[in-house]
Amino acid sequence: MRVLLVHPSALMYSEIFLRLEPLGLERVAAAARDAGHQVQVVDLQVLRHRDLRRLVHSFRPQVLGFSLNYLANIPEAIDLSRAVKQALPGCFVFFGGHSVSFVADDVLRQAQGAVDAVVRGEGEPAMAPLLEAVRDGGLQEVPGIVTTAGHGPPPRLLHSIDGPRPARDLMRHRRRYFIGELDPCASIEFTRGCPWDCSFCSAWTFYGRSYRKASPQAAAEELASIAEPNVFIVDDVAFIRPEHGNDIAAELERRRVRKQYYLETRADVLLRHTEVFERWTRLGLRYMFLGMEALDAEGLDLFRKRVNPDDNFRALETARRLGINVAINLIVDPAWDTERFRLVREFALSVPEIVHLTVMTPYPGTEIWHTESRRLTTRDYRLFDIQHAVVPTTLPLNRFYEELVRTQAVINRKHLGVRTAFGAARILADRLAHGQTNFARMLWKFNSVYNPQRQLADHRRPVRYELPLPPQVPVGDRRELYIHTRQSPRSGPSASPAGG
Repeated sequence: MRVLLVHPSALMYSEIFLRLEPLGLERVAAAARDAGHQVQVVDLQVLRHRDLRRLVHSFRPQVLGFSLNYLANIPEAIDLSRAVKQALPGCFVFFGGHSVSFVADDVLRQAQGAVDAVVRGEGEPAMAPLLEAVRDGGLQEVPGIVTTAGHGPPPRLLHSIDGPRPARDLMRHRRRYFIGELDPCASIEFTRGCPWDCSFCSAWTFYGRSYRKASPQAAAEELASIAEPNVFIVDDVAFIRPEHGNDIAAELERRRVRKQYYLETRADVLLRHTEVFERWTRLGLRYMFLGMEALDAEGLDLFRKRVNPDDNFRALETARRLGINVAINLIVDPAWDTERFRLVREFALSVPEIVHLTVMTPYPGTEIWHTESRRLTTRDYRLFDIQHAVVPTTLPLNRFYEELVRTQAVINRKHLGVRTAFGAARILADRLAHGQTNFARMLWKFNSVYNPQRQLADHRRPVRYELPLPPQVPVGDRRELYIHTRQSPRSGPSASPAGG
């Protein structure tokens, strides 16, 4: 069968700071191709809607799937699905991905026939049975399937994340993927899942708190096959298990693989396993995203981070000592007033690290969705992008965005713009000499993307598709939040990882 897989357009922050290759979609594409199907991929982060229309016309897919890891992309995907159905009435259209897994029934209802099914859970193990069922019948027997007729069997967890290896050869315009000055940049996955249970996050509820590791040999072999000189390690928390990080490092040393790396981790993991991160700096680890989330103990307790402020600041000192450039994430509480924003600006100017701000957003699949959803001021999917306020703000909304952008602008002046261009002249010249313009463009795009007027105007757009509210019942057993339920819940991050 002819299968077309689509990644939606970039979200607001992706217009500046990063544009990552759609690794999950590449793996799903590989699973479909391994099952004997002809596969094409369109990434609307780097292509336009007209490019999708042309390919639909020329390729004439029999099956089309949208990857929906972000709620904000759901309206775009529904509208594009409707256009595909008009052009190819017999085409089977399905959605899959992290965010849509939590709202599958409601999205099908809103699509009004433009979407035939939603696949909940991991996509790789569902692809072969899904495509077989589309061709031969038996759709309701596909694991994770949701149609207007009801739910099929529970979704399956991938037994081993060693495969299928991402079908990177299907991605055109690979040089458009970057993160900061790592331009171009590929992505790789060493582990899947997270054993922590932060209240604002849905990674642990999606995977049923399971945690799986790629074999060191498979991870190193895949890294060696990547053409790009830079790689983003997409794990939710890198090197939870130090022996795993060391084993991959040993394989890379043996193969003499040299890249520059960017990864994400937690302060307590960095402090516990410093020697692993130090070893990786010798392999090329240069950048780290550290989810501090809050500066005080009260905020950390609210988000159930299970670390204290001292740990966070000791982790920053450790990263500095190792020579790793850190981007800190702080969650902006809509309850912040002008004084709180001022204190955050002072902090951002007092440390050498980049400070990145995201707005507290209750997402389906998170615990705060069940505690905060009744306070929502909007249910427009498009505003659920961690850059808009969707619950009441203490400041008037226009003042909240003014303070938010003012704070972001201070950080921008510190790390982007002309000063950074001079400071990074050698890097910038090297990228431009190799035809790489992503890093150069981000240095001057801030004001065109982040401004209070644009964010306020986003709230005034007509709303056609609204996020459903959860049932008005408390979640007594947190397993009720899980998408994947095969693994029994563990008692905490110290538990042994499930799976391989």
